[in-house]
Amino acid sequence: MSIGAAVILGNEPGSFPHSVLAERHPAIIGQVREAFPYGPEQHRALDALLDSCTKGVIEPLPGGAWAEWGIGGYLGQSWFDVPWLWSESYFYRRLLDAVGWFGEGPWRGIDPFRPSKLAELDSPETDQELAALDELAALPVQEQGAALVHGSLWGNRADLGFRLSDREAEGRDAVPDLVADDSDRLWALLDGVGTLCLIADNAGRELIPDLLLLAHLLEHGRVERAVLHVKPYPYYVSDATTADVVDALRRLVRAPGEAAGYGRRLWAAMADGRLEVRAHAFFCAPLPYADMPDDLRAELGGAALTVLKGDLNYRRLVGDRWWAPTTPFADATAYFPGPVAALRTLKSDVITGLDGRTEAALNEAEGRRWRTGGTHALLQVRP
Repeated sequence: MSIGAAVILGNEPGSFPHSVLAERHPAIIGQVREAFPYGPEQHRALDALLDSCTKGVIEPLPGGAWAEWGIGGYLGQSWFDVPWLWSESYFYRRLLDAVGWFGEGPWRGIDPFRPSKLAELDSPETDQELAALDELAALPVQEQGAALVHGSLWGNRADLGFRLSDREAEGRDAVPDLVADDSDRLWALLDGVGTLCLIADNAGRELIPDLLLLAHLLEHGRVERAVLHVKPYPYYVSDATTADVVDALRRLVRAPGEAAGYGRRLWAAMADGRLEVRAHAFFCAPLPYADMPDDLRAELGGAALTVLKGDLNYRRLVGDRWWAPTTPFADATAYFPGPVAALRTLKSDVITGLDGRTEAALNEAEGRRWRTGGTHALLQVRP
């Protein structure tokens, strides 16, 4: 993969990466502080993290952690002057240290984001989305699959009821919500194949549509087996872990109507091995997938297709760089060891694979906001 494009940093005031480091991270510290009745030790550590991430420098992690992920090259530098992908990941690792996730005390293994994840699962919006599955069951199988792909694609904007009732909405806009659509390529690859790997993004309302899609593909023989890759520990605000998969499955099983059937089929698929959950350490690495270790490369290389969900996975897939938007997606992912698909709502600057007319129309209509506002999405496939 060409590396001519500059790596995205967070040191330009007014830029989206700068706002994440300067504004979003301090806000997250405040939210985490209020989510649990932490003791003085955790509060002192959170205070220190707030001071460090806003005006401090990169410091060593406990126990020599991240030595293999480049921390030695960044020690003493401002958080804003190292690659944005690396700096963001470092923040969440430091946050887990601050609240005692890795320690030996009573807060070990307590997910600081769990309250918000559970609130999403129990929200009225989730009820509405699951109720839409009853309507979905009346459609032909092909249309069911298309709706479920859209649900997975849009994540927490997965209003399945809207997608079912107004399926032509996107085509009416001068600048469509879906800025790249390789759906035909996707379905061509999902034709009774062996193993599908899906690298999950967020928990809650974003994970449930992913599970629904996997259930559909397994039930209708589009894939023989599915592997759901999640994070080994909390990473970013709401990234999915094994515990979140369990919570989502329980939410489905206890839901009324068709949703419960999806949950039972997924539960059975877990029991007989057709659906497996894995949590490789590299999924919490501050590095692009071009640097994945050999064992993960071999596993993904052996899959009939790997689907990467969400914005962070896209940044890691193509490299978090200032690519020209018309850079071919196939060029940016040429290193990937097997067929790959990206389902992503746009929430950061990096983008590849657009045609020139689409890019020009987006820039004219919205300036740069289309890259980061979560109002547009893409489905890109490299066979």
